[in-house]
Amino acid sequence: MPMFDLQQLEHAHGVVGAAMPPTPALAWPLLSERLGADVIVKHENHTPTGAFKVRGGLVYVDRLKREQPDTIGIISATRGNHGQSLAFAGGRHGLPVTIYVPSGNSVEKNRAMRALGADLVEHGDDFQAAREEAYRRAEATGFHIVPSFHRDLVLGVATYALELLRKTPDLDVLYVPIGQGSGICGCILARDLLGLSTEIVGVQSTEAPSYALSFAAGTVVTTPSSDTLADGMATRVPDPDALAIIRKGASRIVRVSDDEVAAAIRAYWTDTHNLAEGAGAAALAAALQDKPKLRGKRVGLVLSGGNIDFDLFNSWVIPQASSAQRMAV
Repeated sequence: MPMFDLQQLEHAHGVVGAAMPPTPALAWPLLSERLGADVIVKHENHTPTGAFKVRGGLVYVDRLKREQPDTIGIISATRGNHGQSLAFAGGRHGLPVTIYVPSGNSVEKNRAMRALGADLVEHGDDFQAAREEAYRRAEATGFHIVPSFHRDLVLGVATYALELLRKTPDLDVLYVPIGQGSGICGCILARDLLGLSTEIVGVQSTEAPSYALSFAAGTVVTTPSSDTLADGMATRVPDPDALAIIRKGASRIVRVSDDEVAAAIRAYWTDTHNLAEGAGAAALAAALQDKPKLRGKRVGLVLSGGNIDFDLFNSWVIPQASSAQRMAV
């Protein structure tokens, strides 16, 4: 049985629409020229929190407040965008929000979560450690724990796929970054509900390939580290439900290096004047890998977010641009 039907997806789109307008899906001639294909970018960097996750938070908290009105607060773990989505949604409902992040997390994403009203706690060396502590804290406080992957989160983020695929139902292929899996699962389920044949390709970091390894093995494969600068893809432990949907509905998963992601961030800036975070640029990085296969095709790219720290941009993306310019000379 599907996670949700088209009527439920339409209702979720209404919930999201009460808080934000649809995000643009734009054709960029320079990107099309770069890829040798007809390219459409879904700009989830244009949401109120700068990333697609806000949609899932809005739908999740809306249902929680209707079905469990006595909820005293919510708690979760994140590298940033999931936490911002919950803080944004919690604020609309007057619900206290506690968010756990790993030590050394994005300074600017932390500031944004606090500005949206979240009580932010740094714990552990990576996302998995922060998530485990958030679950322990939820048991101690009675706060409702919000997982990183859940039917309502997928339903919420699937609304961007509904917008995109209704506007451009003739896409040959759609590239989608994978963190914990809600985005790509939402795209797969929306495509299937609309009866379309668009190929969906997942994208992971070479330094955090847990879903790619699991996709190939047919079972959950964890990794000991997720040491990528693209923090939105820094996942060590795949969700089994997400993996099942991805294995059934995605054609493959492409792995991209941090260098390739940095190049894609620069390409987005030069070709569209949009700033992408690491995960946000991953779809373009994968399409650039696949360029020989894409000639003449209609290609969709999910620019899932634009929340990159200036210091990270300055240390990661700019030096590589300077190096590339020197090599060109």
